[in-house]
Amino acid sequence: MEQKFYDEIKNILLTARNKVYQTTNFAMVEAYWNIGKSIIEEQGGNEKAEYGTGLLKELSKQMIQDFGKGFTVANLKKYEAVLFDISKWLRIA
Repeated sequence: MEQKFYDEIKNILLTARNKVYQTTNFAMVEAYWNIGKSIIEEQGGNEKAEYGTGLLKELSKQMIQDFGKGFTVANLKKYEAVLFDISKWLRIA
């Protein structure tokens, strides 16, 4: 087998893997953005609502049960904060 042939096959696989990583990363950023948006909407558009802490605790508990430990209250607050920060920046720009 010629090295050139193998390198071509290797390049096809590496290119495909990179596309998968990029697509996955975009999809997860989009999901986190939408989670943050939903949280803010549920709080009536406020960054921090009176009942927001209880909402995040309840949401976190259910999401950890369904999707694993990556959905702590702290992480949910990050999704919310990032959306608020980006939204503020977009209004200024």
